[in-house]
Amino acid sequence: MDYEKYMRIALAEAKEAAAEDEVPIGAVVVCNDRIIARAHNRTEHLHDVTAHAEIMAITAAEDSLGAKYLTDCTLFVTVEPCVMCAGAIAWAQLAEVVYGAPDAKRGFSSFSEKIMHPKTKLISGILSDECKKLMKDFFAHKRTTK
Repeated sequence: MDYEKYMRIALAEAKEAAAEDEVPIGAVVVCNDRIIARAHNRTEHLHDVTAHAEIMAITAAEDSLGAKYLTDCTLFVTVEPCVMCAGAIAWAQLAEVVYGAPDAKRGFSSFSEKIMHPKTKLISGILSDECKKLMKDFFAHKRTTK
């Protein structure tokens, strides 16, 4: 599987989030080398703290497959999932999670890697610099426009 290709699509989603003044995190779900869902943060637009990119993408992927488990799917996300999203990933039983930038403050691995389903394969650091830069630039812009 071409990890960089799908992470670039997740980055495009993250850029859409930034354009909507949402925290720029994007996610893509791939099953059998086909994108079945893509999403970005929508917490501000929906006034919903649970509307993270990963949650939105998981819900869309489950709807696309007509199933609640995503055991043959890979989630690509630009930033390490938070604890809430890691829990949803575990419940959805995703086969693989690929993320770009780590999140030292709120990333699930800061709390416990046991949150993920034991069969879920984790891959980190794909296009990490680009993912970090997008987040850094977004928050720098927020600080200068307050």
